[in-house]
Amino acid sequence: MGWLRDLIRRPPLLHVAGDEGEGTAVVMIHGIASSSVTFERLIPLVTPYHRVVTIDLLGFGESPAPADAEYTIREHTAALARTIASLRLGHFVLVGHSMGSLIAARYAALHPRRVAKLVLVSPPVYLPTETIGGDVDRAAQGLYFRAYEFLRQNKEFTIRAAGRLARLSPIKNLLDVSERNWRAFVLSLQNSIETQTTITDLATVKAPIEVVYGSLDPFLAPAGLRVIEQLRGVTTHRVEGGDHVIRPRMARVVATAIG
Repeated sequence: MGWLRDLIRRPPLLHVAGDEGEGTAVVMIHGIASSSVTFERLIPLVTPYHRVVTIDLLGFGESPAPADAEYTIREHTAALARTIASLRLGHFVLVGHSMGSLIAARYAALHPRRVAKLVLVSPPVYLPTETIGGDVDRAAQGLYFRAYEFLRQNKEFTIRAAGRLARLSPIKNLLDVSERNWRAFVLSLQNSIETQTTITDLATVKAPIEVVYGSLDPFLAPAGLRVIEQLRGVTTHRVEGGDHVIRPRMARVVATAIG
């Protein structure tokens, strides 16, 4: 009955981390275990031409983490929708990174009159394993799910590993998995990434869709990407040598995709 609870409970307002520039609005939402610092390299390229709004997702950054939240795509999207409505942005470009791209796809599918363009950066789009025909692709996707299950079930290892990766990150505080957001991390991973409806959401989006990804992205599933590329209105941009992080080269490609 989780869906009924979501309908009854008013979604919380999320933390608006930044709001600067003028012109057509661009809303940016980050991925799992991160915050709006994700877009540190991108924002300066976009603010000369647009009003840029960055929002921390439910349970991450400085946004609230309700004790009873299950961190489903539905919950994440509902909180995002209420927050965007409170800003009175009109027609805007929606940019999502990593898990944020899955939430952005759902928002664009539910609010077609609000989104002028959808930009997905490093989207971890996974198909149901049983629907993948190729043995290699099916095995690769199975590895993702087993790895995610391991991370969810081994809290101390995951927090330590995330801390080591964070120290190596080119963007300060880009990765944050801690006691404070552990529940949001685990449930978002399980209920928004491992369980997702991104392909069907994108198939109903009416706005142009730009997909930007790095050739070395370890979280990119080739089978999911191939399906996205066949959808109506989708343009893909492959950044050679890019990984999952929005580094300067990828930031330039994303800025061009935003327009």
